[in-house]
Amino acid sequence: MLYVVITYLWLALLLYLLLGGADFGAGIIELFTTEPNRPQTRRISYQAIGPVWEANHMWLIIAIVILFVGFPGIYATMSIHLHIPLAIMLLGIIARGTAFAFRNYDAVHDNMQKIYNRVFVYSSFITPLFLGIIAGSAVSGRIDTQADTFLSAYIFSWLNTFSFAIGLFTVSLCGFIAAIYLIGEATDESERKRFVRKARQMNIAAVISGALVFIFAAADDIPLAGWVFGNPVGLTAVALAGISLVLLWLLIHRGRARTLRLLAGFQITMILLTVTYKHYPNIVILKNGYLSLLSNRGDDKTIHALGVALLTGSVFILPALVYLIYSFQKRDIQEH
Repeated sequence: MLYVVITYLWLALLLYLLLGGADFGAGIIELFTTEPNRPQTRRISYQAIGPVWEANHMWLIIAIVILFVGFPGIYATMSIHLHIPLAIMLLGIIARGTAFAFRNYDAVHDNMQKIYNRVFVYSSFITPLFLGIIAGSAVSGRIDTQADTFLSAYIFSWLNTFSFAIGLFTVSLCGFIAAIYLIGEATDESERKRFVRKARQMNIAAVISGALVFIFAAADDIPLAGWVFGNPVGLTAVALAGISLVLLWLLIHRGRARTLRLLAGFQITMILLTVTYKHYPNIVILKNGYLSLLSNRGDDKTIHALGVALLTGSVFILPALVYLIYSFQKRDIQEH
């Protein structure tokens, strides 16, 4: 049952990166859109993320619950030493959700809409930035559980170039996913071409920030290159991610929205597999050791109950989520 729980944890993180990432990416795309085109981008984004913008955070909640219940030592260490970026990320989620609700459902449309729009786009950037910073900090070896100063315990654990490069890479991936998704939502050819350009720009940003990740990893003696290229699974995942990216750009002008989304999702999946496989089961790499999912788990009864709860919940949650998306897509088709 332990491996069932670990699988759910990995899948929850993947789905949050795919679905929540596309959600955040809509705001990132809007942030880097010229003022005349923003209203149209805003309208298309709302149609795309309106049905599921709250449901996407379910995956983050599931991941947190799994860590809190099944791996309390890991949860405690991360929530203590990374409490500052975690708090900023959670505040970003709250600010973004609030701004999205008010700017789309407020009964009175006045100058406050400008504030809602700014809060929405900036929090859409800040939230995945700090999500990436947290992920980078977890594997950077900077978390010092024996630190005796505030800076070394709570600041230097995440305030470093490697973690920020991971944050920028995460932002770029979110923008790329959103642009690919919005290509299929655009009904006008000029809008579609605009989202293709945004996808290309975000792809370039991801390549540049990805290169920075490797540069700063080498500078900080983080064996990232070994994790990625030092095993057959990593090499295969990198090769498949590259092939999927090439196919995506070959098909991007042919209007195959569903295929493009599948290829983008597959690419993100391969990237996550690449960076997590080699150092599994060490989910957190400390300055003075590791936190393993196998040796830092709860007792067997807790893990068993958690696994049963996850399996049982999937029977109810997943069909309901699929029906939610289906019903809104069907409604949009009928309205058009």
